[in-house]
Amino acid sequence: KRTLLPLLREEISSFIFPCKPALQRPELQYMVLELLRCIPLLLFLLFICGLDHFIFTILSIIQHHSFIEYSYQTSHHLSVNVMGTSLMAELLRSTIGALNTSFNTEVETSNFACLPQPTGMTRQQYLNTCLPLGVLALLCLAQVYPFRLRRAIAAFYFPKREKTRVLFLYNKLLRQRRNFLYLQRGRVARQARQQPGPGTLLLQWCRRHWPWLRRCLRQRCTLCGTAETPRHQPCPNPDCSALYCESCW
Repeated sequence: KRTLLPLLREEISSFIFPCKPALQRPELQYMVLELLRCIPLLLFLLFICGLDHFIFTILSIIQHHSFIEYSYQTSHHLSVNVMGTSLMAELLRSTIGALNTSFNTEVETSNFACLPQPTGMTRQQYLNTCLPLGVLALLCLAQVYPFRLRRAIAAFYFPKREKTRVLFLYNKLLRQRRNFLYLQRGRVARQARQQPGPGTLLLQWCRRHWPWLRRCLRQRCTLCGTAETPRHQPCPNPDCSALYCESCW
């Protein structure tokens, strides 16, 4: 409507324009809330990965510093010599000579089977673990664009409801603008009653005596604070140094 356009600077920041590719203030607030909800998942994931690395480090230390190897060697030699040529000597040699034995024993063993055999996660496995959380964060950033279609879809299926919403928004903006102008008039009146500081007086004196300094010492709009442009309008009162942008004027 002609009574509302163009929108004020404060009003523009509270609306979402679907054709703008950049993220806007209402969308940024919702997006930040969604990203904050991902922080507990991120902390939990970091805790799990850190705990996994900590346990792997401890088990690796146990594996490398608790390894014990045993080596056992023994030799056994038994020889019975019966001297003589009598019948008894021959009989003893044939019976006791069977006891002659000789063997060597060498045994090597370790506790390798009892030690833990940890396997650390590779970089690719860590990446695959963090990938779903990264996708979730990207969806939080990209979901603002599909959400812009919600109003169009609702307006297509419920046109009467859409008309009621537009009328409500129109009346709401009229009330906000009326209250906004009332509040801003009071704020400007309070600023006018205040005595300007020495810095402000020096700036005004420089602007009056050296007009070429206006490009460097630019004023700002009294209401919205936008930098001075050729379209800004000064107050017609010669005793007032207030400056207003085109929309505020």
